[in-house]
Amino acid sequence: MAVAVMCGEWLVTASGKSLTAVHTRENREAFGFDCSQVEQKPKDAAACDSNREEGAEEKGSDAVLAVAASPSGRLLVLTDDRKRLLLLSSQPTWHLLSCRWVVRRCTALAFSPDEECVWVADKSGDVYSFSTTHTHTPGDLRLGHLSMLLALVVTADDRYVITADRDEKIRVSLKLAPHNIQSFCLAHTEFVSTLFVPPRHPDRLFSGSGDGTVKLWEYATGKRLQSCDLTELLNQDETDERVCIKRLSSSPDGQHLAVLCERLPRLQLFEMKTGSEVTPTQCLTLPQSPLDTTFDPQGRLWVLLDDQQTPVLLYTHTSQCWEQCDADQPDLKRVTEGLHTHSLPLPDARLYLHQLYKAGFDNTATYRQRKEERLQQRREPSASPQPNGAKRTRALIS
Repeated sequence: MAVAVMCGEWLVTASGKSLTAVHTRENREAFGFDCSQVEQKPKDAAACDSNREEGAEEKGSDAVLAVAASPSGRLLVLTDDRKRLLLLSSQPTWHLLSCRWVVRRCTALAFSPDEECVWVADKSGDVYSFSTTHTHTPGDLRLGHLSMLLALVVTADDRYVITADRDEKIRVSLKLAPHNIQSFCLAHTEFVSTLFVPPRHPDRLFSGSGDGTVKLWEYATGKRLQSCDLTELLNQDETDERVCIKRLSSSPDGQHLAVLCERLPRLQLFEMKTGSEVTPTQCLTLPQSPLDTTFDPQGRLWVLLDDQQTPVLLYTHTSQCWEQCDADQPDLKRVTEGLHTHSLPLPDARLYLHQLYKAGFDNTATYRQRKEERLQQRREPSASPQPNGAKRTRALIS
């Protein structure tokens, strides 16, 4: 899982067990972080964990699973495959604040608007909240789904927690009382992989799914306002490849929306002029399938690639369209050199989302086939009639 997020003016990228932060505006030293160097869970604590079988060992790699930055860019949180929740601060310099453990591997992270807690969604469908002020207290269980959670956002007014799962459901819950469900947003036909609340319209919600659509919602009522099929926009109708929405990101002013699809070397841009509709504006053709995208505070679009020589691309918006910056652009050159210094490893699992499609099967097909064969045998006359001697024998016996 390769991730790119903006933490203030820092471009943070994570792949494998490594995380790198490079300042996009100033010549400051890049920050490198290795999850394998962080403390491991104590064996005695692991043995007392009621959620694990007795004698079982903690398994997993140090690969980063999810990353999230606070609204101010002061804090960064990440979780890895060893079920660690790591809280870092970027001020005055980058440093680790705390290391805590979660019950199960996490799939999504989100800060509250006041940055006082981090919301954590895991693969079993549970959501926990962890304090950022009391950095060593355990998390509190807040809500749960019956399916694997894939996306999580907290609204800007701090009223709602919105969660999305593998069973096509989007749930809007009250933050102070998560057991009270405000609404459901139901229209997707595959897993919901990403959620986003636009800054200019905090009462709206964008969702992306494995069904290849991006939908716009009025989440408080569960009303669907618009649906855009990326299969048609990206001309994927004639192929058997499914279009899977991986990431939705927006410019700081909320006017531009970038939609990233897994395993497709293209990036679809939308423009949002009103709160009830988005308009497709441009499709960027990339040299390869991007790993992730993010906007910086200046509204520039950064694209993370699986390429050691060219790890990132930078796009700026002019009055007409989005244009790619030259490799000699100062900010792009600075970030590229910083990523080269800490050389990120290649991602281990690029097909993660495509593994979430549910395999359809018909468990009555074999039964119906055998039944048809038996009926066919009964309809056909016997190919080898019994000899007359056998008939006489049965007649004498009777």
